[in-house]
Amino acid sequence: MAAQSGWSFDNSYARLPEMLFTRVNPVAVKEPRMVVLNRPLSRQLGLDLSGLDESERAALFSGTVLPEGSEPLAQAYAGHQFGHFTMLGDGRAIVLGEQITPDERRVDIQFKGSGRTPYSRSGDGKAVLGPMLREYVISEAMHALGISTTRSLAVVTTGEPVFREGMEPGAILTRVAASHLRVGTFQYVTMRGEHDVLRQLVDYALERHYPERIDQGNPAQTLLRGVMERQVDLITEWLRVGFIHGVMNTDNCSICGETIDYGPCAFMDSYDTATVFSSIDHQGRYAFGNQPAIAQWNCTRFAEALLPLLHDKQETAIEIATEILNDFSPRFEKSWLAMMRRKLGLFGVEEGDADLINGLLDWMTAQKADYTRTFRALAENEGIPETSLYQEEVFLHWHRSWQQRRERQTSERSASQACMCAANPAAIPRNHMVEEALGAAMEKSDLSPLHALLDALSAPYEDRLELVPYQQPPGPGAARYQTFCGT
Repeated sequence: MAAQSGWSFDNSYARLPEMLFTRVNPVAVKEPRMVVLNRPLSRQLGLDLSGLDESERAALFSGTVLPEGSEPLAQAYAGHQFGHFTMLGDGRAIVLGEQITPDERRVDIQFKGSGRTPYSRSGDGKAVLGPMLREYVISEAMHALGISTTRSLAVVTTGEPVFREGMEPGAILTRVAASHLRVGTFQYVTMRGEHDVLRQLVDYALERHYPERIDQGNPAQTLLRGVMERQVDLITEWLRVGFIHGVMNTDNCSICGETIDYGPCAFMDSYDTATVFSSIDHQGRYAFGNQPAIAQWNCTRFAEALLPLLHDKQETAIEIATEILNDFSPRFEKSWLAMMRRKLGLFGVEEGDADLINGLLDWMTAQKADYTRTFRALAENEGIPETSLYQEEVFLHWHRSWQQRRERQTSERSASQACMCAANPAAIPRNHMVEEALGAAMEKSDLSPLHALLDALSAPYEDRLELVPYQQPPGPGAARYQTFCGT
């Protein structure tokens, strides 16, 4: 199947010390059936599936038939889950191998929901259709929004029911990632006291994800800086579009800076930094506004795992780590301000920019204004948007200050508007629209709403008439939205 379909595996992770993984094949399933296939992504990966019929594709993406060159394995890792440290591992996921794409990128091909592994503990290793389709929709939407993310290649049903709150159809997602190295991978090795393996892992991560930094001194220090900087960039982009990850445990913090694991994630409607959707986040640890601080906390846990390699003396290692981590907050503040200036079409830097930005956000909080629609309305209307919400006096005062700030710019007004339209999507995966599409797929086996949603989200910055239904927030009487882990 490798030659026929374009598979080109080179499995570098499988050549690392075997304490990092266990070789295990996907569990055979009863009656796999294709639900959705990401054809554009398959072409980018160099795959040609045109010679396979529907049943052969289902067999491929369920793990019933393994492509030539694959070396299936489940990765070992640890993680701080809601602040509590646990030894973990891929309990329901198996990496098939690393595909080398036509443009010479190296990406992991991973199954989610492919059966028990040695790390499953009391779990069944399976997944159900709703959460797998949810990850497919959200991850592809994030990609279209221009945010670093894992991708979704396919979803199949297994023909076997899986018990969660009730019986649900089993499913397997094929995920594509730059890698599945996470902060928890390094925590796992350090907790095992394997410093030689830790050194190999650091070198491997640098070579795979930060090759331009390899000769920049101490490898562990270099990697810590790189990971911290990419986390700053990633969280800034999450905040740009109102995304709430929902479960920012260290095992979900990717070393390469991709968004990974779309469990209880959601998008904010009314602006409120305390917004939480996850049913298991009772204290708001991973609320929208807490995400920068949690990213810094995760980077601190990463630094702790790297301490044995930062310096021979622990006291000096801690000083080095602290110095690097102290750069997180000022770097994030600079990144956030630059992002918000783009959202408001502001060029250059003025002393009052932070006050101007926060003035709008404070008004939005007080008015429960929709985050996405407010910024897009400002981008599309040179004047004041023609709805009653924007006639409120506090907003009108802010609007005059904003216009005065833009008038001091030397660039054309059209350049400012183009900047705003590029930073503020017209369509996001509205939570109620996602649920409607998933409900139709689950309850009626009707995939048309899902495909319509995917099409709308494929070009989120375009002004298209057909996007209008996907831009609407939930109605005023809508129930409080909640998300679930899906495990």
